[in-house]
Amino acid sequence: MQQTLIKKSDVVERVESQPWERIYADLEYRGFACTDQILQPHECHNLISMYADCSLFRNQVIMQNHGYGQGEYQYFGYPLPAIVGDLRQSIYLQLVTIANQWHSAMKRDRFPDTLSEFSELCHQSGQTRPTPLLLKYEPEGYNCLHQDLYGDLTFPLQVAILLSDPAKDFSGGEFVLTEQRARSQAKVEVVNLHQGQAVIFAVNHKPVKGKRGSSRINLRHGVSRILSGQRFCLGVIFHDAK
Repeated sequence: MQQTLIKKSDVVERVESQPWERIYADLEYRGFACTDQILQPHECHNLISMYADCSLFRNQVIMQNHGYGQGEYQYFGYPLPAIVGDLRQSIYLQLVTIANQWHSAMKRDRFPDTLSEFSELCHQSGQTRPTPLLLKYEPEGYNCLHQDLYGDLTFPLQVAILLSDPAKDFSGGEFVLTEQRARSQAKVEVVNLHQGQAVIFAVNHKPVKGKRGSSRINLRHGVSRILSGQRFCLGVIFHDAK
């Protein structure tokens, strides 16, 4: 029987062609890593234009109403737009190995090989709401340091892709991470992204090797104050929410 070949999307091919060995090394050493360009400018613009289409989203959050910062974001509903679904599935396939290494070091359960299998586990646990989101910031907007935890099941890595062009669309608005080790002061990292580039980072914990085995460090992330213009970002989180 002749098999039908399914052509990969350009986005999936771009994900697969990323320098994953370097990314894995950065994640191990720093708890975050930047990709090469994943989205083209026209794809970024198409995603930004989706923000005005309420039918694509399940919920909108105004950050200042909850003490999260100043700005807004919307969670996509199922079914996800094709480009968001492609990103979520293909990046999961690249990250599940290091996620399992981290969970093994922290003596936690392994993750399934595919996102569909992991999503089924989330749904069985009552986490049925999709978590990929579009974030929008305007002047004076910012996002307080936080962790994206939505239930008992948490995939330890997530992704933020900058959709706006920092060269012409906005100023300020750097991606910020903090690392807190036991009995130490917090370490801060500031990440400047290009349009279409992603930062992959730990959701909450990352294992580190010590003299007495592995311990966990705590990580949080946020966005610094927008000085001018508009900043849009796509967040790709792999666990669903309750």
